[in-house]
Amino acid sequence: MIFRTDKKKIKVLVVDDEPNIVEILKYNLEKEGYYVATAEDGHKAVKTAIKFKPDLILLDIMMPNQDGVETCFQIRQIPELKHAFIIFLTARLEEYSEVAAFDIGADDYITKPIKPRALLSRIAALFRRGSKKDQEKEQIKIRDLNIDRSSYTVFKAGRRITLPKKEFEILHFLAKSPNVVFGRDELLYNIWGIEVIVLARTVDVHIRKVREKIGEDYITTVKGVGYKFELE
Repeated sequence: MIFRTDKKKIKVLVVDDEPNIVEILKYNLEKEGYYVATAEDGHKAVKTAIKFKPDLILLDIMMPNQDGVETCFQIRQIPELKHAFIIFLTARLEEYSEVAAFDIGADDYITKPIKPRALLSRIAALFRRGSKKDQEKEQIKIRDLNIDRSSYTVFKAGRRITLPKKEFEILHFLAKSPNVVFGRDELLYNIWGIEVIVLARTVDVHIRKVREKIGEDYITTVKGVGYKFELE
């Protein structure tokens, strides 16, 4: 996979039920050279995403008919959109909303009111980080796991295991440096980036979910330090 760094070629889907917000975001994105499509609810967002194939989706959480969380879940099930970045836009400030957003596969979480210049900076940071990840080793075969970054798939002893995007990235990051301990802050920086403000417990939640799916004996907790992938 190759991330496109030329903004004139990057496609952004803006999804929000407030016309004023859509208009402001569309104007600022197009001014920066992005190619923009819009949708006013979750149902239309999924249909538009399938046809438009965006590189990035700006997705409101609170919408009629179908909220952003369900929309994100549906989009993450579409193979052609597995590499698309998703940024949630929301007026909700509760901690559980942020955790739920990242659990379902979001790459960033921005609260309203939205500051266009700050948003554009966060978008640019996402694509820079994506470009660096594109240079990483595509396949890791370790113990009985086969981790394929090009297709975001994991096989354990030949059995396919489905992981959401962030869970996959945590597993891939730890597995490429087996027996090396990484603190929560290091994982936050390398998986979410310095520009994204994420709660430290989000790492714990993702690690727990990965363990539930691949087994408890691969990722070890080093008390007071962090996590490591066990080589043996």
